[in-house]
Amino acid sequence: MDTAPPAHLLWTWTFVALLVASLLLRGWLYARQIRHVARHRNRVPAAFAPHVSAEQHAKAAAYSIDKTRLALTEAVWSAAILVGWTLLGGLDRLNQALLQWLGDGLPQQVALVAAFFAIGALLELPLAWWRTFRLEAAHGFNQMTLGLWVADGLKGAAVAAALGLPLAALVLWLYDAAGRTWWLWAWLAWMAFNATLLLLYPRAIAPLFNRFEPLADTHLRERVKSLLARCGFRAAGVYVMDGSRRSAHANAYFTGFGPAKRVVLFDTLLQRLEAAQIDAVLAHELGHAHHRHVLKRLVWMGLGSGAALALLGLLSQQLWFYFGLGVTPSLTGSNAALALLLFGMVLPLAGVFVAPLFSALSRRDEYQADRYAVQQTGARALAGALLTLYRDNASTLTPDPWFVRFFYSHPPAADRLARLDLPGERA
Repeated sequence: MDTAPPAHLLWTWTFVALLVASLLLRGWLYARQIRHVARHRNRVPAAFAPHVSAEQHAKAAAYSIDKTRLALTEAVWSAAILVGWTLLGGLDRLNQALLQWLGDGLPQQVALVAAFFAIGALLELPLAWWRTFRLEAAHGFNQMTLGLWVADGLKGAAVAAALGLPLAALVLWLYDAAGRTWWLWAWLAWMAFNATLLLLYPRAIAPLFNRFEPLADTHLRERVKSLLARCGFRAAGVYVMDGSRRSAHANAYFTGFGPAKRVVLFDTLLQRLEAAQIDAVLAHELGHAHHRHVLKRLVWMGLGSGAALALLGLLSQQLWFYFGLGVTPSLTGSNAALALLLFGMVLPLAGVFVAPLFSALSRRDEYQADRYAVQQTGARALAGALLTLYRDNASTLTPDPWFVRFFYSHPPAADRLARLDLPGERA
């Protein structure tokens, strides 16, 4: 007599095991980070002593500990929401309610996706509020008013709906209309969507949230243009963003694609760095372009999303995939939205286990961009910029090594600055 459990129970146990393992691993890493930072909070590392005061070091430690504690809370809350949607039947009840209201068909499928994300956003709202108005405010970084925060949220939801719902409708339609190769057509649509977004974001989306003005400082503008010319980089313009409306953190970035590429400087960055240091920060970003890091990441993202959709194409045909996650699939209608949502909830559970690989690749790219910046502007300017940004952004100088391996996309300050200590040119 066959006593093996049915496939959907095996899948349920696998899902629970994956969820528990990912949560335990995150908890262990977060606890290590908190203990390690707290243990070193009262002593500035010798290499930073001339640049960072004991008070600044302690402030960075407190900020890092508070951020990590909030991240742990967010991980537990996200796990609880995931269980609520799946094993406790939340998604199934939402699906059944919309079926009774709208009947089977594409409108119901799109409504299910929209309702899922709307409810999810509301469930995450309290912690998002806490991050801005408690954590960031307590450490002197938040500049947002409640009105601006609400306006950003409403505009973000409107943009997400305007862009995401048509894409979702297309993918859901393809699921039923394109046969077993639907995932391939969905992948092509996804890649086209991302390419379009790269073109639209700088000119149509980002200005909805921030003001972008051409760099007014003539001397600095000429320095930036000279650097761009020296590096063989063409941009549509150099803009200053009013980042100080929302945060005291400073940054700079390139955005867009092809003719839409822009250089964007936070106004907070201009307030804190010298001209040569701004050159170095921009040269670092140019290093990413020189080494084609963005293009490589887009290629890897494309391959990864294609593989994920191919896997979804297989799983979506299996009844145990739905039953094992607390959902009753339709035997006559479409299960496209259920398949997409369930897969989108389960797949991120594997993220923490592969995080060390992607974090290591990202840190490698950062080292390469630093070397390029040193070649263009010198080690002293880049080291000075990094020291100022690490200090003013309250980045901890003593992270836990295992936490770094899993979650640091940029090298720790000590490792990064050590590689800039070139002969004859010390920071």
